[in-house]
Amino acid sequence: MSAQTVHASDAGPPPLPRTQNAVATALPPVERMEFYREMGEADETELLGVLRRWWLRARLYAAPLSEETRTAVEAGRAPGRPASAALREAVALREAQER
Repeated sequence: MSAQTVHASDAGPPPLPRTQNAVATALPPVERMEFYREMGEADETELLGVLRRWWLRARLYAAPLSEETRTAVEAGRAPGRPASAALREAVALREAQER
């Protein structure tokens, strides 16, 4: 049996395909021009990274943070832990498993 959301807002933002057209459409016009500029300047090894970064940004536009959360993040008081700490722990765990 699977869980079903009770409210539409519980499901988060609608899915956004990871395509250039979908990302461009989801961005505000000013951001869209910068997205196209970066995609146009990227070589074949950079294209996926550019698309991924802008896809994540487009997802934020679809589900923006509340003002309270944004203020907490900017002040360093948001719940959770820094990604750098999680990355250090993951690297240490992998190194310990390789020994």
